[in-house]
Amino acid sequence: MSNDEDELTPEYRELATAAAGLLAGEHDRIANAANLSALVYHALPEVNWAGFYFYDGRELVVGPFQGQPACVRIGLDRGVCGAAARTRRTQRVADVHAVADHIACDPVSRSEIVVPLVHNGTLVGVFDLDSPIADRFGPADQRGLEAIAELYLDSLDAIA
Repeated sequence: MSNDEDELTPEYRELATAAAGLLAGEHDRIANAANLSALVYHALPEVNWAGFYFYDGRELVVGPFQGQPACVRIGLDRGVCGAAARTRRTQRVADVHAVADHIACDPVSRSEIVVPLVHNGTLVGVFDLDSPIADRFGPADQRGLEAIAELYLDSLDAIA
């Protein structure tokens, strides 16, 4: 668990504990992304999409997710996911309709948070959540989702 564990809300501490249990002993990136997508999607209220995009060396390609069908490929120069991957900084957007290059996979989405996944200095992809509620994601969500993303990245080093 991250050093920021004490800064997590009780909801996110519980979610991180559940995530750590799901990831324990497993190092397959697809299996772990699938389980984390389902866990987060069902645990957090007012989320209509939760999932992963993986970087293939050129662009982001959709990975395991929960929610409506998604855009398959996203360039690093486009949208909130591309910005998170390009800058390697979490993007928290209160109103996606105010973002000029937002990619609207699901027209009911109003807000979004995207956590970049960087493992040993290499871009792996992004962890993306959407909500139909404007300004759904705050600083506590950012800290919690970054902690879960860190658990995911740590699982890539696990020995089966």
